[in-house]
Amino acid sequence: MHVRLTLLIGLGLILGTPVMTAHAEGDAARGKPLSYTCQGCHGIANYKNAAPTYSVPKLGGQQVAYLVAALKEYASGDRAHPTMHAHAASNSDQDREDMAAFFAGKGPRKTAVVGSPPAAAAVCTACHGTDGQPVGPEYPNLAGQHADYLVQALRDYKSGKRKNAIMLGIVGALADKDMESIAQFYASQTGLCDTRQILENNGQCKK
Repeated sequence: MHVRLTLLIGLGLILGTPVMTAHAEGDAARGKPLSYTCQGCHGIANYKNAAPTYSVPKLGGQQVAYLVAALKEYASGDRAHPTMHAHAASNSDQDREDMAAFFAGKGPRKTAVVGSPPAAAAVCTACHGTDGQPVGPEYPNLAGQHADYLVQALRDYKSGKRKNAIMLGIVGALADKDMESIAQFYASQTGLCDTRQILENNGQCKK
């Protein structure tokens, strides 16, 4: 039982999910102008992070609790990224809640599952589902996320760049080909949208 509980907690953390905590409700209207500094990277089509190079993640339709926790981790340094640290460290808790509410929009898109999860994804589905749509609000939505971003996140846990002892143990058993197959499968699903769509479509992810 203890092993199963540990695995379930760890699997939910596969892309940085913390244990869910109580938080103030976000104000999406206030979060919209606060998010303008984020649009300089997240709002540009095909924008890439430099060194290492990977796609800047989609935020449209992402889970509020997950976004808030991710911003806190960037602020604390538990997620190492100089640009994100500078932005996140300047935000108050309420700022993070409001921006997260804005980016979440009217929720992720959902269609039928495309294909079947690879065998390596068995460690993901307990919390992220077979289609990348999470089973709880504290877990990140993976459906439609950039595949190269998902691979980079997994590699960062394996290397310890993202600090999480449970994830280090779980991801440590995955080979690069496993990470790539997991990422490609979840990226092929319908869910998240490019961040700019939230601005252009009044908070709605479009198909």
